Amino acid sequence: MKEFIKKWNSVSLILRILVGLILGVITGLTLPKASAITILGDVFVGALKAVAPVLVFVLVMSALANASGSVGKRFRTVIILYMLSTLLAAVVAVVASFLFPVTMNLTDVSAAADSTPPSGIGEVLRTLINNMVVNPIQSLSTANYIGILFWAIVFGLGMKVLASDNTKQVVEDFANVVSTAVRWIINTAPFGIMGLAHNSIATNGLGIFKDYGRLLALLVGSMLFVALVVNPIVVGVFLRRNPYPLVLRCLRESGVTAFFTRSSAANIPINMALCERMGLDEDFYSVSIPLGSTINMDGAAITITIMTLSVAHTMGIVVDIPTAIILSVLATLGAAGASGVAGGSLLLIPMACSLFGISNDIAMQAVTVGFIIGIVQDSLETALNSSGDVLFTATAEFHDRIKQGEEVKF
Repeated sequence: MKEFIKKWNSVSLILRILVGLILGVITGLTLPKASAITILGDVFVGALKAVAPVLVFVLVMSALANASGSVGKRFRTVIILYMLSTLLAAVVAVVASFLFPVTMNLTDVSAAADSTPPSGIGEVLRTLINNMVVNPIQSLSTANYIGILFWAIVFGLGMKVLASDNTKQVVEDFANVVSTAVRWIINTAPFGIMGLAHNSIATNGLGIFKDYGRLLALLVGSMLFVALVVNPIVVGVFLRRNPYPLVLRCLRESGVTAFFTRSSAANIPINMALCERMGLDEDFYSVSIPLGSTINMDGAAITITIMTLSVAHTMGIVVDIPTAIILSVLATLGAAGASGVAGGSLLLIPMACSLFGISNDIAMQAVTVGFIIGIVQDSLETALNSSGDVLFTATAEFHDRIKQGEEVKF
């Protein structure tokens, strides 16, 4: 058994995941009713979601309690990168919607009938702030990452000032134990991805592209453009290096997994493990990765913008440049607060539609369409968001190292 585990670990994780993905597609097409395979994906995602809140809490607390002074500059850089990329993603979505206008068949609101969208950006931000001060135990049990981050920062800074070295070491040891458990779970990723891919193919097939092909093409094209053009330009400007080795590694080792889990929270352990393999500073990435999962929302900004402008085009509303700029900023702020809103980016579409005077009933029909195409839209959105967390975390640290005259290798 030990020999088998040793051989298993000696094979590249990406190669193992690729094999699992291929097997999942094959079984989804040939054995669509094999529910036992689907269970593998459910267990994998469930394990990641279960351990992620504890991982974030103990790692952030431990990192801040033992943090060095150089980490602060990197946090400023990574926050700038997160917000800049989200704004640029919204701008790309506006331009794409102007160049390739898409309309919808808005007839039914039943799929979104039980959903209540926020009334405005003020409500989004208020929800975000309220989630910060939820009881820490409750935040852990409900996976409220805003609250988890807030209390981990408070306790971590308190420990840095007041705790003894022995206490800090205990917290660090516990963080290492949780990290080890996460590595064990990640080693089962090939089986989990096989189950998730099987379920996606068996449940949805490829028919979804037929009914909403143009809208999906616009969403997918915009997200790919941001991932493969805009983000590399941002990274290249900051690092003055060829960004593509770093960009492609993040997409390959983070984006693929996020695409199938469709959960930024579940992908936090994956991203942290990738940061460790890249040799990044744990004190930094253990905070920046969960922070990115809440405010780095390129995909959400694209979804909000394109879906809103599609409704506007359907209703014959002419959108001028100043209004488009306002929409980009609104989508950026809304996307950054999407993790505090039930339903995420889709439930922020009515808020953005209100900018054009579009009624809530009509806007909720766009939300319905979003639910229908969510198997593709949400998967790609999560892949873009989550891979960007690692990309900009690495960029911020490498930028700091280069300024200090260190040699940086991707």
